[in-house]
Amino acid sequence: MMTINPENPTEKPVGYVVGGSLKDSLSVRLTVPPQEVKEGSFVVIESGDWRFYGTVTDLQLGSTNPRFADEQSETRLPPQVAALLHGQTLFTNLQVLPALMQEVGPDPASPEYDAWRAQHADDSGLQPQPVKTVPAHHALVRGARAEDVANIFGEPSERNFVIGFTREQNLPIPVDLEKFVQRSSGIFGATGTGKSFLTRLLLCGLIQYNKASALVFDMHNEYAYDDIASDTREVIPGLKSKFAARVRVVGLGNEASIRGQSPDFSLTLAESDILPEDIEMLTRELNLRETTPATLEALWHSFGRSWFSEFKKMRNGAMTEDPDTGKKVPAADSVAFWANQAGVNVMAAEGLHQKLTRVFNKPYILPNPPQDSLAEIINLLANGKHVILSFGDHETDLDYLLVTNLITRRIRDEWEKRTNAYRSHPQKNPEPRPLVVVIEEAHKLLNREMAAQTAFATIAREMRKYYVTLLIVDQRPSQIYDEVMSQLGTRVSAWLGDEADIAAVLSGLAGRDALRGMLTRLQPKEEALLLGWGVSMPILVRSRRYDNRLFEEIRGGQPPARGAEDAIRELFGE
Repeated sequence: MMTINPENPTEKPVGYVVGGSLKDSLSVRLTVPPQEVKEGSFVVIESGDWRFYGTVTDLQLGSTNPRFADEQSETRLPPQVAALLHGQTLFTNLQVLPALMQEVGPDPASPEYDAWRAQHADDSGLQPQPVKTVPAHHALVRGARAEDVANIFGEPSERNFVIGFTREQNLPIPVDLEKFVQRSSGIFGATGTGKSFLTRLLLCGLIQYNKASALVFDMHNEYAYDDIASDTREVIPGLKSKFAARVRVVGLGNEASIRGQSPDFSLTLAESDILPEDIEMLTRELNLRETTPATLEALWHSFGRSWFSEFKKMRNGAMTEDPDTGKKVPAADSVAFWANQAGVNVMAAEGLHQKLTRVFNKPYILPNPPQDSLAEIINLLANGKHVILSFGDHETDLDYLLVTNLITRRIRDEWEKRTNAYRSHPQKNPEPRPLVVVIEEAHKLLNREMAAQTAFATIAREMRKYYVTLLIVDQRPSQIYDEVMSQLGTRVSAWLGDEADIAAVLSGLAGRDALRGMLTRLQPKEEALLLGWGVSMPILVRSRRYDNRLFEEIRGGQPPARGAEDAIRELFGE
């Protein structure tokens, strides 16, 4: 059995187990002042041959006799007696959510250790595993040490990218980047809580350590070039500024300008790229009628991939005089003429044509673009570059929905083709490069109404087997389709104030009731709860700063900076 040395400050027990269950968390009687342990603390429970790892989710005041809780013993009784009451009759209990357990064996100094070690010579079965039982009554509880964090989360490395630090001990907590890119992930938080900073952090790790290519749909032009923080006025480094050789910035439309800078090249779409399904997805933005799908189907049947161009050329309401009767009839190039020929309701066709004027007039949709910029983006991603598509002046929901879905559909098809080729003939075809597609305002594309119509839902459900995953960034996770949320492997959540949003982030997770309160009490900025596939257990962290020092650290192989408050403690010996 591994023991705790109470004389060692790093091993000082904070309490002992007095009850609880796997379902409702463990109850730990606190033996130190409550201010020494906070919600979100990473703690370790030593119980016989086993070690349990968990998170403090709540602190509760209790008493063995309600009378003493009601009376002010501090002023009524002698100080020595009052202090005794506070340790015995009045107490504080921790609620600890156990996440992992690990067999550690008998004390190395005991006679039983050699026999136990011989049974586990290859360390089989000694890795941390999900909790399946509970520790014993009175098992001692201590704060986690650096070696505990390293044991559970791994040492910082090119694979294990530090995203933040534990609240009390200030120990680095990494995300396993290789696991992170294997499944779709989400970053959530109310407006102004640092979602974009957390996204930038993870993108830095992916780019620096070459774990996957990233395609960022940058709706608000935040990621490419340097910016100024509105609150602190500090410079926010752009990814293009720091990874010039690895990142390509693409502007939407010719002559695009992003924060006064010219992108590496411009994205223009061919009219033939637009499919009827791309228009159906815009039902809400264009206020389309129920007859729209039938009209679009007829257009496709009539013209195939040139349907958009041909429909655009038609004149709405154009009439001509019939030479035989002298009556006004639809002109040969009119919408009505085609509708009559195709057996489509004329009013429905003319109504659709009028509403599509907003799409027909988009300057980035051309009859014959000078180059296939979509193919260029795919080539860059497949060859290890990272692409930030900045929307520039085209920041409407219509632009975002149309362009992101069209591009993603093309990428999905390409990666499926490359994966099938690789699996069929691995000797002739390279393994596809993992790709992470980053989408902000994800609820606009992945709500219940839209999810079935977009390429993104397919990626969330199926595409990890084709090396493509999503990183969705959103302030309203409750508006994202349940099926999509259930597919997310890693979830990073900053503060959320809405109960429905909190429930959505925690859906499908063990211990969600215990974790709920932690999300509501996060600091408004620079704190986040890490959950799921990319981290071994739920953990609350103070997020790493996104600044120039970060880039110095990751490029120079330096340990992550722990913050000014830690330097002060070391300086004054506190």
